[in-house]
Amino acid sequence: MADILGAEVDEEGFLVDLGDWSKEIAEQMAKDDDVLLSNEHWDVINFLREYFEEYQIAPAVRVLTKAIAKRMGKDKGNSKYLYSLFPYGPGKQGCRFAGLPKPTGCI
Repeated sequence: MADILGAEVDEEGFLVDLGDWSKEIAEQMAKDDDVLLSNEHWDVINFLREYFEEYQIAPAVRVLTKAIAKRMGKDKGNSKYLYSLFPYGPGKQGCRFAGLPKPTGCI
């Protein structure tokens, strides 16, 4: 197993202990993926963390897209926009940055 800023991650880069998450870890994960986190990224990351807190599950990309559209509008709740922020997959990469488990349905 590897670690990011002292937090243990699995072979896919997801935190082993969700309690280890911090904004600094998210920023390091993004940096490692050549992504510079903007306010738009943080909107999605915070949304993911709130969603997980409420439902105790990380949303798959289809669920994420619909939920973001409902809360933030269709201009942000669509695959093109979300993939522009998270090129390796808004569900998988977004959840990893948010310190959440890998979404169900992600292979």
